[in-house]
Amino acid sequence: MAQLTLPQLERHLYAAADILRGKMDAAQYQDYIFGMLFLKRASDQFDVARAALVKKLLQEGKTQEQAERISEARGAYKAHEFYVPQESRWSTIVSESRIEPAKTLNVALTELENANHHALEGVLSYISFTEGRSGNTKLTKPVIQQLIDHFSEYRLSNDDFEFPDLLGHAYEFLIGEFADEGGKKGGQFYTPRSVIRMMNQLVKPQPGMSVYDPCCGSAGMLILAKEYVQDHGGDESHLAVYGQEDNGSAWAMARMNLLMHGVADGVIHHGDTLADPQHVQNGQLQHFDRILTNPPFAQNYRQEGMKFPERMKNWTKESAKKADLMFIQHVLAVLEADGIAASVMPHGVLFRGGEEQKIRRRIIEEKRLEAVIGIGPNVFYGTAIPACILVLRGRDGAPDGRRDGVLFINADREITAGRTQNLLEAQHAEKIVSAYEDWEEIPGFARVVTADELAKNDFNLNIRRYVDNTPMTEPQDVRAHLYGGVPRSEITARRAQFEAFGIEPEGALFRLRNDDPEYVDFLQEGYEATAARIPGLAQEQEVALGRAFHTWWGFHREQLSKLPVHQQKSQAREDLLTTFVAALEPVGLLDKHQLAGAVAAWWFDSRNDLSVLMAKDFKGLIDGWVRSISSAFEEPSATADAKTMARYRGAMRKAREHRLIPELIPAYVQQLETAEALVTELDTKIKAGSPPKKTSKASSGDGEDDSDEEELDLSHVLPAKEMTALKKKLREARSELAAIKASFLIKLKDAAERLSAAQAQEVVLGFLSEDLYTRMSRFVAADRRSLVDTFRTWGTKYAVTLSALEQEREASAERLQSYLEELGYA
Repeated sequence: MAQLTLPQLERHLYAAADILRGKMDAAQYQDYIFGMLFLKRASDQFDVARAALVKKLLQEGKTQEQAERISEARGAYKAHEFYVPQESRWSTIVSESRIEPAKTLNVALTELENANHHALEGVLSYISFTEGRSGNTKLTKPVIQQLIDHFSEYRLSNDDFEFPDLLGHAYEFLIGEFADEGGKKGGQFYTPRSVIRMMNQLVKPQPGMSVYDPCCGSAGMLILAKEYVQDHGGDESHLAVYGQEDNGSAWAMARMNLLMHGVADGVIHHGDTLADPQHVQNGQLQHFDRILTNPPFAQNYRQEGMKFPERMKNWTKESAKKADLMFIQHVLAVLEADGIAASVMPHGVLFRGGEEQKIRRRIIEEKRLEAVIGIGPNVFYGTAIPACILVLRGRDGAPDGRRDGVLFINADREITAGRTQNLLEAQHAEKIVSAYEDWEEIPGFARVVTADELAKNDFNLNIRRYVDNTPMTEPQDVRAHLYGGVPRSEITARRAQFEAFGIEPEGALFRLRNDDPEYVDFLQEGYEATAARIPGLAQEQEVALGRAFHTWWGFHREQLSKLPVHQQKSQAREDLLTTFVAALEPVGLLDKHQLAGAVAAWWFDSRNDLSVLMAKDFKGLIDGWVRSISSAFEEPSATADAKTMARYRGAMRKAREHRLIPELIPAYVQQLETAEALVTELDTKIKAGSPPKKTSKASSGDGEDDSDEEELDLSHVLPAKEMTALKKKLREARSELAAIKASFLIKLKDAAERLSAAQAQEVVLGFLSEDLYTRMSRFVAADRRSLVDTFRTWGTKYAVTLSALEQEREASAERLQSYLEELGYA
């Protein structure tokens, strides 16, 4: 069986949700989907392990009967391996589900948990197919059977995936999709992964450390902490992860998420972290090297009965939905002396008075608040308000050089607008992290504020008080408005923007005034014509950037070409990220944040392909693309609803637009486009040459019933013989188009199979180079548009002077007076 690709598995899992979508919301059906997925995965992986054990026993001289008997014993498997009892195996579920599918699944979940008590205690008991728990809708027998049949389509063992952590990636994809559908409810357990990756860049977890999330949701913070270690060349298995989650469904999801990613030693407790923190050693709270968390905003709490109350030096109002800084106090209490924490918080914690002001004061005076980072609006699920990230230190406080002050970063403009959610992308994260590491002032973006200044402001941490990034109002020069010209002071203020593109504005875009050194004039061609020439003037610098890019790629493509051999993915990443900025920044067109963001985002977008590349080589990667494309053309279920059908059609269109197709079978693409154009042309001619539909006149206004038909315009109607010939051609064209489409997958697979290893490498590296160049070019295009807009703003302001407007007004008045006199009105 061909191995599953990530797009195939994502579509398969999302299609399982299609079965339940419409019957309940995502917050309800996610439990059923995750439970079913976990059962299928555990069973399939155990089947592989059991078959391997039987084979080994046979080779050792055991009989088939003896080998089979031994393989059924729990003790035949390692303690950390999942043992799947007979009742929980998928073959049993399929064979017994026709009678009582809900009961069969419940028994399977229970027995699987009992057989793996150390890893699954309480995890699967949250899921019930026989009763609606926590408000979940009870599923009917046909729906449950449909789910079982759907999950039976693919085997989900490690041997069936094209790279090792494919299932973990697919599980994360599913969590994200459910969070997107769940809206506010989804946001309770899901933090955007781009934000988490940036938080990891801030705290930098290392092998041998412990990482903790007191409100872990679906465990994304912990999983991406391990990803960070792996990406930076460390052994992620040596990073210990801990978490606690109050919501039972989210806690179960977190436990399953870690297991899906192969993390069997994560310690995730269930309970209220403020009321009852459960990571305790010898009666004392456990401490952690790194803490990453996004606690629920505006939550109430109860002081009565709270365990370890010494964590809280100050107490906010219990019933005022102000538990935010109570979570921060807990974080500080369990952070190692030299530890670092990053926590998402609402902006209210920065400036509210009362006990919250006292908490802020104590944290600052103890030098435990290192940075306050403002994040843009509508980035987090469930809330459109902007949030911030507090970077905190353990009892040792901030390191030397960072002790007398707090760094404020106002990054609320560092977002990309999305359809439903704004995005914090790699280039935004790179700029934020770079500012944090450099610890110096960047006008309008970052500033270190001394403790004395904070004290003078009563420890109000409102970010805009210290770093105001409000755009400057457009300057208006009265003299220029009156008499024309552009102030050279305004040009000087924007000079760097133009010089980045190699343009000297005063020499290339304006005429100097001999008698007036403070102002320049627009060229006689007019400012619009000059604005249209700016892209051409910028081209030389853009070409220089392109040359630098291709030179860099020529030197460093070997890092990727040899990736399947040396398997040093983290080393390749670091080399490419650092050398890219060093090679292209001297051109001067893009700054280091744009360049670092471009290459970091490119690497992130390519990460799954690179994982396949390491596992399967270049030809294997292309074969995987072909399988993904082919799977997108599989027919959906006959019972699929309109939304599901629309998604299938969208996936099919996207697959057909895959760049591999014109690369491997360009003649086919041309043939297809020609055939489609002919069908469209003939269809248009037939519609245009057909008689119009007959319509009736409305009843006349005098009440008489006039049913006479309107006189039809038949001048465009084609003769019957010609119309018959056109319809015949259309049928033939459609038949030809259908035949071409039917041969598409055959041609694509054949072309991929005929590729040599060297050709496959060139195709893949060509795509990777093109992707990075395209990402970089987006920044160039945006800056170029901004350049033209800046020049046009000057034209809008100053091209027409007040004296010219007055003259035009006087001329218009004279023309009007002349007209009035001719007509005898004056």
